[in-house]
Amino acid sequence: MNVLLIGSGGREHALAWKLSASPLLTKLYCAPGNGGIAEVAECIPLAVADHTAVIRFCTDNAIDLVVVGPEAPLVAGLVDDLTTAGIKCFGPTQAAAQLEGSKGFTKDLCAEFNIPTAAYGRFTDAERAKAYAAQQKLPVVIKADGLAAGKGVTIAETRAEADAAIEACFAGAFGKAGSEVVVEEFLEGEEASFFALCDGKIALALATAQDHKRVGDGDTGPNTGGMGAYSPAPVVTPAISSRIMDEIIRPTVDAMAKRGTPFRGVLFAGLMITADGPKLIEYNVRFGDPETQVLMLRLKSDLLPALLACADGVLDRFDLRWSDDAALTVVMAANGYPGAPEVGSEIKGTDAAASVEGVEIFHAGTRRDGERLLAHGGRVLNISALGATVAEAHARAYEAAARIDWPGGFYRRDIGWRAVAREKAGT
Repeated sequence: MNVLLIGSGGREHALAWKLSASPLLTKLYCAPGNGGIAEVAECIPLAVADHTAVIRFCTDNAIDLVVVGPEAPLVAGLVDDLTTAGIKCFGPTQAAAQLEGSKGFTKDLCAEFNIPTAAYGRFTDAERAKAYAAQQKLPVVIKADGLAAGKGVTIAETRAEADAAIEACFAGAFGKAGSEVVVEEFLEGEEASFFALCDGKIALALATAQDHKRVGDGDTGPNTGGMGAYSPAPVVTPAISSRIMDEIIRPTVDAMAKRGTPFRGVLFAGLMITADGPKLIEYNVRFGDPETQVLMLRLKSDLLPALLACADGVLDRFDLRWSDDAALTVVMAANGYPGAPEVGSEIKGTDAAASVEGVEIFHAGTRRDGERLLAHGGRVLNISALGATVAEAHARAYEAAARIDWPGGFYRRDIGWRAVAREKAGT
């Protein structure tokens, strides 16, 4: 099979790495790709937003399946246009991608179909949003409704912070994403990431994961796209996993089908595991980043037929096998992230880092300049490792990270701390 993978980040490198091992694969292309993806796929300088150009490339190169990595092309309707052209895709249609493209859409769906989530209000007017927020218990959560690259969320500890976050959204801090605002109840508990493959009718749970959104050690500082992750997530016990599927994932898949917008692709639920059980924080309609990096390390099955089963609507005949090992990834980011990152600095030592047992290095924001590897984004490298325990995976990933020679970057030193503490406590 000839496969085109859309995207350029660490998620796409992990997917490309896994897809490249499939015996079903004939040729793997990636548009636009990055410095690491180029080692396992042919990177194509396609303008992904130009759907006509993508269709032409698929036709000219006999592409059998397009795998869309990031959310923006999904929300922009790339799958719709490819499907109309007779090209098979893994990913939801534009209508189904509203689950990520509009937080208000998802909250309304939860309210209609009794899917557990935080109480909320949605607003297109700053003063009304502020009035509603003023009536809520602190802290209160302010969210830009649309796509904001993981940065459109503020957990306001004071009324002034809530007002400032609302004003920033409507002032254009997140572009069109902030033209509507969702004000939410703050949920107490522990966050977890839950993934399920969907074919429009059936949902198949994947392994669990937990990521770290805050930029600094101890979960401090502003939110980011994710500074690290590990799998499995101990907080998602088998009983909790069953509840997630029964109370959140399957009702969502059923609701989307009833609305005439069946969801096909991967459904990524950001969850809070509260004292009352799991509650939905938000949906993403693609593989998570950096969660994909740890999931692909643990996945023993061939990924390609699983994605095909979703596209073909035959997921009921499918299952996946997972390694009993734990996986952990540490994100190395460019100085300045999550603000304006410093790009262009040289990165050395990746070969030495990759020689650590159990380690794979997935590139997120890199480019090649001859023999030199340069930073070319905010999140730049994902130092990922397998181990018999989370603690062993943690030790291997950080041993590898220490071998990277890159003064222009930084990383958190405590990824996986909850799971490591649980292991030490024997719980």
